[in-house]
Amino acid sequence: MTVVKQKEKEQQRDTGVVQLFRDTRAELKKVVWPTREETVRLTILVLFVSALVGVFLFGADSIFLWLYTLLVSLV
Repeated sequence: MTVVKQKEKEQQRDTGVVQLFRDTRAELKKVVWPTREETVRLTILVLFVSALVGVFLFGADSIFLWLYTLLVSLV
């Protein structure tokens, strides 16, 4: 490969990477970001639901453990 062709390839690759960053930046400008209040509200909701699911799983696990222990003691 000649030096000229190699430089042309490098320039094409550089413009491809540069174009990628330009396109990414343009797309990020189109994003409608949530407000701070909305972010806080949704974060609290996620934490609450996660805690609720954790309590439910703990209760179900405790019940199944109790049933398992009961069945094993009968044998």
